[in-house]
Parts: sequence; C-alpha cells; structure tokens
Amino acid sequence: MNTLQRSKLCLIVLLAALFTGVGCRNSHEAAPSVIWRFAIEETPGSVQDAYAQKFKELIESRTKGEVEVTVYPYGTLGTSDHVTELLAMGTVQFAMASPGHLGKLIPEVQALLLHFLLTDDETINNRALNDPELREFMNQFYEAKGFELLSIYSEGWMVWTTRKPIRSPEDFEGVKIRVMTSPLLLAAYAAYGASPTPLPYGEVYSALQLNMIDAQVNPVFAIEEMSFYEVVDYMIFAKHAPFVSTAVANKEFMESLTAEHRLIVLETIEELRPYILDIQLQFNRERLDRIRERKPTLKIISELTPEERSVFRARSLEVRQTYIDMTGESGKQTLAAIDATLERIAQNN
Repeated sequence: MNTLQRSKLCLIVLLAALFTGVGCRNSHEAAPSVIWRFAIEETPGSVQDAYAQKFKELIESRTKGEVEVTVYPYGTLGTSDHVTELLAMGTVQFAMASPGHLGKLIPEVQALLLHFLLTDDETINNRALNDPELREFMNQFYEAKGFELLSIYSEGWMVWTTRKPIRSPEDFEGVKIRVMTSPLLLAAYAAYGASPTPLPYGEVYSALQLNMIDAQVNPVFAIEEMSFYEVVDYMIFAKHAPFVSTAVANKEFMESLTAEHRLIVLETIEELRPYILDIQLQFNRERLDRIRERKPTLKIISELTPEERSVFRARSLEVRQTYIDMTGESGKQTLAAIDATLERIAQNN
C-alpha cells in the first residue's frame, strides 16, 4: 500500500469514527437541526479547548438549540494534517490550525513562526494579531485553499525546556530539540546550532524520558498539561516568539450559512478575541505556579539579558531569507504587512 492509499484509508477510518460518534444522546433529548464540528490541536483543558468550548456555549445559546457544536480534541480525528484535510472537505466546519502545521499548505502563514519577528511586548503583539487589516491581508492565502480565517491569537510565549541552561547559540550545539513538522522551524533551530527533530505532540514526553530528544518548546500551559517539566531540568523564557494559532472555517460552509447564522458566528468570534487573551494569560500564570510547586528543583530562567537575546536575534535573521525563498513575492508582502502593523500599533501605543 503506497502513501496516498494509506492516507485515503486513514481518512476513511476517521470519517467513519466521526459520523458514528455523532448522535450519542439521550433518547428524550430533542435533536438539534444541525451539528457543527470543531477540531482543535490540543488536549482538553488547553487554551484551544477553552476557546472551542466557549464558542460552543455561545453558538448553542444564540441559536437557541438549532445548532450543536461538537468539539474534537487532539488525536480524536488523527493528526493536525488529517484535521486540515477534513476541514478542506467540509466534514469538519471549524478547526484550530497553527502555522507550524498549516504552513505546509499555506506557506505564507509560516511568517508567524519566525523568531523575533514580533516584539517582546505582549500587548503590542496581541493588538497586532487582532488587527482587522492584517487579518484581511492574511485571509487571501486561506481563501485560496478553501478556508476562511476567523482569528489570529497568541497562546503565550514559547518556552524552551531542556536538560541544561541555554543562554547562547553555543549552548544549543548538539541539542536535539523537538519542533513541529515545519521546514521553517527546522531552519530556525538549525540556525542556533541545535539538532531540530520533528515529532508528533503526543510522543514528546516519552521521547524526552527515553533521551531520544534533549529539549522541546511550547507555551507554559502545554508544558504543564503534558507534564514535560517532569523530564527536564530547565525552563528558559527567551521571548523569541509566542505560540500563534489561527481559528479557521471551511469557506464553502461559511458562505452556505443563513445571514442570521453567519452573523452569530462572526459576533461570537469577536467576543472571543479579548476572552482568549485573558484565558491564555491566566492559564500560563497558574500553570507556571503549579510547575514550581510540583517540581521545586526545576531551574527557571525567566529572561535572557538584552545582549543574549540580540545574539539569537542576529542568528534568526537568516531564516527570514529561507522564508522568502519558500514564498517568493507573497512572502515579502506578508513580512511587510506584519512589520507595518507592528510599527503602526507601537506608535499609537
């Protein structure tokens, strides 16, 4: 069986699981008129799960039971790549699509993976990611693939968890660090001198435990919920990049909605913008406290010096050329749009 056949078989199995899982309700309950499916890339209790569950609550309330939203956590429908395929097919109507995975389909969105592209000021970054003009610019790339970009948001700073302190690119030499399956992330950590290793999210803990990798990178809430801190010695806040997610819908599905239902979706997404920012700040703060309580021997480097960050920033600049080589003129325009948005917001801050 070749790769294409295996992929098709896997999708068939996922579709069967999806549809047979629908409708498991009490026989006395009235069935909704329609079911909308929302797939996320994280586990229950995560930032993405909080977003999807709030979306479900608001949609079901505002449609007065006409619509039921079913949320599918990480792994339920296969990998992130499978979810993207199901979203493109319209079998799943909504999904979280992080640039690390979606970038294989939409190369331009990988700009949001570039280190030191955004500032070290979370307020400015969050206002930029929420900027309607930037979202409209980015949406053209989503629409070309049959999607509609609903929201871009940060889930918090990406944090390195390692077995040794990392304060310079020299410290990264020989370190096998797990990254998402993105050529740009591979290039980013290779530029630091590390050995980037792509692995599925669900395999990271065991890989750290068995010394198959030496480090990984994720927001604090993910490090806590997946217990990555148990099998490392250091957490390092370099503030090199936030973890950015995008909430996406199937374009044909959105165009098929009644005017009323489309308005409800868009109003709900607007309400979720400040909500998810508060949630991620809360989750990351509370989960860091939990980590400290559960493993007091863990050494936390809460920040690098400006001089240390500048060395990493200098190394990261070569990866921007890698991004432009991958995306061409559209990539140049994307970088310019992000830079212009950040500059405008910083001036008005």
